[in-house]
Formats: sequence, C-alpha cells, structure tokens
Amino acid sequence: MRALGAASTLLAETKEGPLDRLSPMDTSFLHVEDDVSHMHLGLIALFEGPPPPHEELLARLAPKLARAPRYHQRVRFVPLEAGRPVWHDDPHFSLGYHVRRTALPAPGRNAELRALVGRVMSQQLDRARPLWELWIVEGLAGGRWAMIAKLHHAMADGISGSSLIAVLLDEERDPPAPGPATWTPAAEPGAVALVAAALSERARRPWSELRTAVSALGAPRRLAGQSADTARGLAAFAGLLRAPAPSALNGPLSPHRSWGWARASLTDVREIRRAHDDASVNDVVLAAITGGLRSLLAGAGESVDRSVRTLVPVSVRAVDSLGVPDNRVSAMFADLPLEIEDPVARLRAVSAQMRRLKASHEADAGQTLTSLAGLAPELALSLGARIATRLPQRSVNTVTTNVPGPQRPLYLGGRRMLEAFPYVPLAGHVRVGVAIYSYDGTLGFGVTGDADGTLDVLVLCRGIEDAVDELLATTHAAAPTTRPARGPRRAAAPG
Repeated sequence: MRALGAASTLLAETKEGPLDRLSPMDTSFLHVEDDVSHMHLGLIALFEGPPPPHEELLARLAPKLARAPRYHQRVRFVPLEAGRPVWHDDPHFSLGYHVRRTALPAPGRNAELRALVGRVMSQQLDRARPLWELWIVEGLAGGRWAMIAKLHHAMADGISGSSLIAVLLDEERDPPAPGPATWTPAAEPGAVALVAAALSERARRPWSELRTAVSALGAPRRLAGQSADTARGLAAFAGLLRAPAPSALNGPLSPHRSWGWARASLTDVREIRRAHDDASVNDVVLAAITGGLRSLLAGAGESVDRSVRTLVPVSVRAVDSLGVPDNRVSAMFADLPLEIEDPVARLRAVSAQMRRLKASHEADAGQTLTSLAGLAPELALSLGARIATRLPQRSVNTVTTNVPGPQRPLYLGGRRMLEAFPYVPLAGHVRVGVAIYSYDGTLGFGVTGDADGTLDVLVLCRGIEDAVDELLATTHAAAPTTRPARGPRRAAAPG
C-alpha cells in the first residue's frame, strides 16, 4: 500500500503539464561552463542620444517580455541528474535586477567602452535567475549611449539569440503605447515531480525512437540519401584528427576577457562578392578574417606560413522553427590560408574550400552526432561535456560565427540603433573568437580574446578592416566605377 501511495503521489505531482526540457545541445552549454569558460553570447549596440530615463525604459520593456517566455524563466536541474534540466518561471523575477545602468568616465571613448564590455562579459550569469542581463551604458562621446545584451548560450544560438534581443526593440521610433505588463509565474514543480517526469520520459524514449525509425522506413529513398550524406560528412571529420601547428591562439584560458570591434559596409562586401562569381558574402567575410589573423600572428612574431583551423557554426534551423529560443546548429571546420599573401588569391582559396566543405556534408554529420546525444543519460552527457572542455582542443584554433540581423533600423526608447557588434564566448583552449552581425547595411565584427593572453584583439580588428579595403581596392582596379566617397569607418582605433 505504501508503494501504491508513493506512485500516486508521483503521478499527481507530474500532472502540472508538460515540462519545457532543455535539448541535449542546450544542456551541454551549461555543463561545459566553468570558472574560466563563460558560455554567454552578447550584442553590443550603439544608439543615438540621449538615453531614455531608466523607469521609462523599464516600463517599455516589461510588456515585451511576454513575447519571449525565456526572459522570465530560470533553469531547474533534475535531482540525481535523472534527466536534462527544464525551463520554468522564476517566482522571484525582477526586471530591475536584469536591466542595469552604468556610465563611462568622460570623455567616453571607444577604449573605455571596450574595457567595460570585457569586464561585464568576464562575469558569469547567476544560474539561480533567468540567464540574461541588459546593461544601459551612458556617457559615450558624441552624446551616444550603448546597450550590452548578455544571454546564456543555453537560451539560444546566434540566430534565435538575435530574435530574442530583437523582441526588446521597436521597428519604429514612436510605437504604440505598450499595454500593461501582466505576468504571473506558473507553479513550480517539486523535486519529486522533476524526477518522475524525467523517468517517465526515459521510459517512453525507446518507443519514440521506434516511431522515428518506422517513419524513415516509409521513405527509403530519402533515408538512403540522408545516410549517404552523413557518411560522407563523418569521413570528412577524419581529417580533423590532424592537429594544426601550435599557436598563441590556443592555450589555457583565464576568466578575463578582452573585446574589440571592426566594421565593414555590406554594400562593399557585396560588391567584392559580385566581382568574384564563385564567392559568397560569407566567403568574403572569412577571407577578411583570414587577413586579420595573418596580421595578428605576424604582429605577435609567429610564422604566417600556415593555415588556421576555425570552427564555423552552421544553422540547421528549419523555417518553421525561426524564433524558437534554443540551439539548432551544427559545424564545419575550415582551414584559413594565412600563407597566401595576395588578398584575391586568398579569397579564391577560401571560397573553393567552403564549396568543398558544403559538398562533404560535415554539417549533416555534426547534426546527426548531436541528435544521438539525446539518447544518452543525462549523467553521461554532463560527464562527457566536462571532460571534453578539460582536454586541449587540438583540432581547432579559433571560432568564427556569422549571424544575419535585420536590414532595417531598430529603436529602443525612441532612440535609433546606429550599429551593433556581437560577442562570442570562449571555451576549452580557444583564446580568440570572431562573431559577425549584419544590421541595416553594415557588418559588425566582434572579437573576443583571453585578456591574460599575449594577443591584442585590436590588431585583429584593424587587420579585418584592412583586408576588406584590400579586396575592395583590387575590385575597383579590375573594374573602375564611380562611387561616392565614404566617411571614416574605423571602429578599431585605440581611441
């Protein structure tokens, strides 16, 4: 009778509704985080001034959070690691805790803003609360102000993270007055309910996999094609066993971060792409980063007669999942040809390699391996993730991620967002990462570095901008055109 009573209690406590469980990939970003690897993404946006009053800003933001429940939710871990964690409403949610305000010392130069971003991003997010922060930064030169948005990678990948941040912004300067901010947290499940739900899900998992297999057998031609693509991708992964040459790009991490930015005109990048029919916009971006890395390592006294292997995240997000806050990414691994001095030859080499990588279906294989992780018990997933980050990542030198943003002006508190630059986290033994964010005709490059390392991220930022200029100059030399003079665009200068 006691056992029956216990079973009845379990069933009663799990009738609160389906739990919003983190995916295996989302969970991995929690497990790999430690005291030196802080797994949050970010976006640093510059706005026209003056900044809105703080209480007015909070009043504008509060109603918008209902459109993105993750802003109200915290992570609940399942006792005994019986299952993956779940998202659930924070009963003590306080908007004032998450939206913070600070100011730069006069005269509010770029150097002070970069230093502030480095300090903010060096601090882990509080796991007892929803995993995000928004910093409003006053006092930038020229009457401008900045927003530092900080989201844990468990909440979103680059694309869904961009969508989450866009929820807080307006598409017009004077939008309709926001409605009342009404939100009531759902009742939290107890520890017993969390364990019971995890065990029940695990018991149903084999049947779910069987249904998937039966569905696949109903479309054998498609299954055969997917299997062949995955097999080719796995074969391509074998080349990653060859470790790249040692570099200051890799080594033990400190908890401290440095950060800088570069910018390019999307019009210029598209002009370069059009001059090279086989190239894509992403190829031009990677070629510019290759030139920047060449400048970085040469300035540090390292040989550039080598390639640098970068992890390139690839979205596997279906159209019907746009805006869903989670991680749906795979990866390709590109060897950036630093040894090629000529910028045009460098672009052609990058473009040819990216075509080969896409044909090899590395991203398909990565997605398959990631989905298989969902079959492993939570304890095995957590142990595997923790071990992986403590072993040197000998196959990758850096990470390069490109996130498309809106090509129209956005506003916050009636102030126009002028430009935006992303922040990418560092983990394992990767000391430098580059993220790219497109917005309203511009490309913003955000470069993250280990502040205690020997490499200067500003050298990389200047090198990226120089590489774009070199490609643009060769394009004009090959086909002269009349173009309006561009204004100053240097964002990476020491000031």
